Amino acid sequence: MYNIFKLKNGLRVVVEDIDYVNSVSVGLWVENGSRNENEKNNGISHFIEHMLFKGTIKRTSKELAESIEDIGGQLNAFTSKEATCYYVKILDSYLELAVEVLSDMLFNSKFAVEDIEKEKGVVIEEINMSEDSPEDVLIDLQCKATWGEDSLSLPILGTTDTVKSFTQKDIKEYVESHYIPENSVISISGKFDMNSIEKLINKYFGHWESNNKKVTTYSNPEIINNVFYKKKSIEQLHLSLSFEGIKLGDDNIYSLLIINNILGGGASSILFQKIREEMGICYSIYSYISTYKNVGLINIYAGLNPNYAAEAIKVIKAEVEAYIKRGITEEKLSKAKEQVKGSYILGLESTSSRMFSNGKSVLFLNRVNEPKMVLEKINAVKMENIIEIMAKTFGKGILNATFVGDNVDFEVLTKLSQTDIIAYKNPTKLNI
Repeated sequence: MYNIFKLKNGLRVVVEDIDYVNSVSVGLWVENGSRNENEKNNGISHFIEHMLFKGTIKRTSKELAESIEDIGGQLNAFTSKEATCYYVKILDSYLELAVEVLSDMLFNSKFAVEDIEKEKGVVIEEINMSEDSPEDVLIDLQCKATWGEDSLSLPILGTTDTVKSFTQKDIKEYVESHYIPENSVISISGKFDMNSIEKLINKYFGHWESNNKKVTTYSNPEIINNVFYKKKSIEQLHLSLSFEGIKLGDDNIYSLLIINNILGGGASSILFQKIREEMGICYSIYSYISTYKNVGLINIYAGLNPNYAAEAIKVIKAEVEAYIKRGITEEKLSKAKEQVKGSYILGLESTSSRMFSNGKSVLFLNRVNEPKMVLEKINAVKMENIIEIMAKTFGKGILNATFVGDNVDFEVLTKLSQTDIIAYKNPTKLNI
């Protein structure tokens, strides 16, 4: 059973009562991430996420963790391009404690100067760890190649220089202006009393107000044609090829999920079977969808020996073109629907996953995507929908490419960027 209501201060609340479980997940969602930043304060959203765990006027950092972990619960958070989420998963009998702890973190965090300076070192090490991961480096590089100067290109973690620059004043002012009830959602899924939940949320979040409100707005960036390469001393070459996708909230996403699943969604997909199983030139290859407000993207990722780069890209391009040309059969469409539905249903097997799904949906779309509705929309996808969305996405061809690795022939990459990938409007940029 779902319910959505709004407090007088504008805070939206979505609750889902699941009476056959003994746990409850509570999430505080704020519509704020790296897309809301600029080059000077890049990373501040993620840094604030860290700081809310550093202690309040009521609890030390250790006491915050113990308040939940000592009774077997989990307390965590994450920051994305467009949102930050703080969440607790706990036994249903401790629901009020979960709500109180999240409110304590939000309203009573100290942001002590000493803690800020210490946490800078922690976050910088997180950035260093990310730099040691070629997949993470590739994602940030791909965002820069795709979105250029738009804030959507900014890395979630920020940079060492921006993190070092944050002051207590910067952090407090940012929280005051961006952490506002109008930009936020409380999402609760699990076992609880539906009759008393609104009173409970009002008790801890009803007084939430801000005098310096900055309601989130979004740009409409276009995908830029680029080839970026970053030299890194590693054995494999990691590559990403980008295609136009679908924006968040567009119902055509269900057609695209089916198309993507067939192309690169698993071990039975076209790309996996061709590039790995038949040719044996890579270990990992897959495609994935990214949806944002006003814009979307599809990426094909592969990690392989640099010597196979040219061959792999030619085959990937040929397979995508052949896929669009021949389309799919009704039998394949039916099987793909079952795969997508099965994956979706399995993803809802925990209270936390349902809390995440409901919270994100209400935060960005002001609605709940109920499982029954989602399954109906997947079932409703017809062949003409597949053909239309193929043309609008993969049919436009590879729009940009990014590479991370070593021992790569620059002339080969340059040639690929001009022939086998796309005829670029902008000059090819290499060795970023």
